[in-house]
Amino acid sequence: QVQLVESGGGLVQAGGSLRLSCAASLRTFSYYTMGWFRQAPGKEREFVAAIAWNGGSTYYADSVKGRFTISRDNAKNTLYLQMNSLKPEDAAVYYCAATTTNSIPTTPRVYTYWGQGTQVTVSS
Repeated sequence: QVQLVESGGGLVQAGGSLRLSCAASLRTFSYYTMGWFRQAPGKEREFVAAIAWNGGSTYYADSVKGRFTISRDNAKNTLYLQMNSLKPEDAAVYYCAATTTNSIPTTPRVYTYWGQGTQVTVSS
């Protein structure tokens, strides 16, 4: 059974940092493109960042570019999202997701597996 488990969310002041982790039970984690998405109350789930199977390519939403960094450790079956200079508008439930698509998709429906999410709250 495939499981993606996010952790690292919490309450932080604006300008602060958080590091999210996503532990994957995928047997062949290194075969998957991994992504981070977020969903705020009353809004659609939106793309945040994604990383290719080998970490060689990354892609970010314009809203987080320069502040967030996605990375992965295939030896540990873990995906990360370092979030710096957090803003109140970054507050949301953050989800990690996995897809076997070779490209780096930004559309949620392309991703096959999803975690349960971790809450990020940013106070102003």
